[in-house]
Amino acid sequence: MASRLAPTLKPFLRAQQSASSANGHGAFVPQVRKVVFEFCDNWASSTNLRTYIHNHLEGLARQNPHVEFVVRRRSHREPVIRGFYVNNRDKVIGLKDFEVNGIKQKVQLLLDSSGAKIKPLKRDSVVSRTEAARGIWSGLHVEEPFRI
Repeated sequence: MASRLAPTLKPFLRAQQSASSANGHGAFVPQVRKVVFEFCDNWASSTNLRTYIHNHLEGLARQNPHVEFVVRRRSHREPVIRGFYVNNRDKVIGLKDFEVNGIKQKVQLLLDSSGAKIKPLKRDSVVSRTEAARGIWSGLHVEEPFRI
């Protein structure tokens, strides 16, 4: 008389345990798409950027295959790097008087940033959509003017 009841639960397979991928989950989408190095061949202020390009750019390009690196000559101009981002914004950093390590840090800053506008950390004042319960106070609307 031992009748077996059919199990009410379905078997839990291992393939069902994986989560479906979502934006930011399981895949990282880098925000920078292009970095442009602009320098002058003759000016002394571009010497450190030329050194950085000669010694470090190939390794940087191998570490970041998702980024397009462009080297451009600009005659009689100060050295700059420009980062172009997925959200159609760009950031420009001047590299005049920077050492090679400083240039390396600025390039890493462009690679790590999101391209969003820089927002101040200080909070804005509160703006209400509705008028205050007592109304807006004005010294012109009182019966007796304010005296000092």
